[in-house]
Parts: sequence; C-alpha cells; structure tokens
Amino acid sequence: MTRAASERIAYHNGQFLPESQVRVPFRDRGFKYGDAVFDTTRTFGHRVFKLGEHVERLYRSLRYLRIDPGMPPARMIEITEEVLHRNLPLLEPDEDYWVTQRVSRGLDPGERRLFGQDGPTVIVECLPLPLRERARLYRDGIRVLVPSVRRTPPESLSPRTKTHNYLNVIAGDLEVKARDPEAWAILLDTAGNLAEGIGSNIFLVRGGALATPHEQQVLAGISRQTVIDLARAAGLTVVEKDLDLFDAYTADEVFLTSTSLCICPVRSVNDVAIGGGRVPGPVTGQLTEAYCRFVDFDFVAQYLKRLE
Repeated sequence: MTRAASERIAYHNGQFLPESQVRVPFRDRGFKYGDAVFDTTRTFGHRVFKLGEHVERLYRSLRYLRIDPGMPPARMIEITEEVLHRNLPLLEPDEDYWVTQRVSRGLDPGERRLFGQDGPTVIVECLPLPLRERARLYRDGIRVLVPSVRRTPPESLSPRTKTHNYLNVIAGDLEVKARDPEAWAILLDTAGNLAEGIGSNIFLVRGGALATPHEQQVLAGISRQTVIDLARAAGLTVVEKDLDLFDAYTADEVFLTSTSLCICPVRSVNDVAIGGGRVPGPVTGQLTEAYCRFVDFDFVAQYLKRLE
C-alpha cells in the first residue's frame, strides 16, 4: 500500500483528509486553554456503538461551554459514520476503533485572519483500540490506586462535561503511574468519596447489589449507563450514592466501566485484594456476559486473544 492508501482519514472543518494533513492553528483555544470538548465511542466487530447517545452527550458538553459547532447533531452523526466507513478497510477483521468527535471554540477574533479560519475547529477521527496493551486486565483484573489529587468539584467545573482539559485526572494518573506503572487511578472527590479516573467509572458490589458514585460528581459514561440498564433488567439493585474507601475495601466485587473496556474487573484497591482476589466476581461476570450479548460481540475474547 502507498502511504495515502494506508493512512487513516479524519474530518477537519469541512474536509476529509489524511490524518497527516490535518492542521490545527497553534493559537486555537483548544490548544491554548483546553477550551474544547470531545466524545468517544467504539466499534464492536466494526459496528459503531450508541453513536446517537455519544453525540447527544457531546452536544450537552457544547451547550455547557457555550460552543456552537456550526452543525446539528444529525450532521455530526453523518460525518462520523462517513469517517468510520472510510477507515474500516484499514482494520484487521478482529480489530476495532475508538471513534471520536472533537470541537474547540477555535481562534480568538484577532487571530482569525492570520490563520484563515473563522468559527469552531471540528475534527472527527478514528484510532485502533489498544487491545494488546489491555488484554491482561481481563485475565488478572485492574489494580486501582487512589492518588492524593482530588477530582475537581462540580461547584468549580461540572465533571459532567467532557472537555479537552484533562489535567485534573491526568495529574492523578501521573501520581499513580509513578508508584505502579500498570495501576489505574481512581480519584476521590473533595469530600473523600470515590469519583472516577481517566475515562472510567467505578462500581462496587455488595450482597448482589451495585453502587456507583452520584452522576453529579462524575462524567456519567455511556458504558456506565449501559451496565446500569443491564443490571436492572437482570433484577439487580443499582444505587447512586457516596462511596468511600471503606466501601471499596469491604466490597464483594469492584469493576470499572469505560468506552474501550466496557466492563472490567478490579483486582485490588490500594493493594487491598477485593473479594478474595477472584477475577471476575460472579456479578461482574454475569454483567459482562450480558454486555457481550447486548452488543452481539465477545469483547472479552477479543482482548484475551492478544495474550496467546
């Protein structure tokens, strides 16, 4: 293949371009200030997952930050589907993509003539999922560590908006990675309750019932809601409540949800083994099977295959 034929295509401000040709001005407010929002879904067997729900959440973030993307949600969905269609030939049959929309406020008025751009910066792109890098998490479970960095409180900036400014959770993740490069960070909120990590929500299981932090304190993931819906459909109790480290240490099971992982068991929290170290626990396993049936795709086998 030539480079042009083997290079992924992205949408950038009205054009479908090879990724290497996408140019964002260095004075774009998304670069300067993190003044941008994004949303990401994934494919299962090359089929995009809940694109409408993800774009709806993107537009809620845009409204919160008063950014006008210059197009309605239906057009954003059309563009996303076209980007995915153009990139699918580059995937192997057993690979899948992250599929992402990014919208920044663009340039300040005084910079627009220099860079020849008026209005927002809109990018839609695909990236292969890190299947090999994360495969062992389904075999061994995730080791969670809690950093000293606390999650930005909602009275400062709502965590329900998915912005490009990830420094709060990045700082927590850097602290955790310095202690254990393979651990995942889950931040506490300013009251000492469990909040979230980079792109991941946490659930605790006790006595067959599920608990997860209040939506007002976290970015409520689409995968998080999918698990809540599947659990309730199976007759399980799910509550949103304040959860502290005592709750985590004494839980029967803990798992994380995220776009790429969907649902993945947690092995330990701050080196405290969860549920005797069994991975996955029975409820986590039940919900994982339900998730696979719901998307008609065995994502666990997709990951574990990379261990062979």
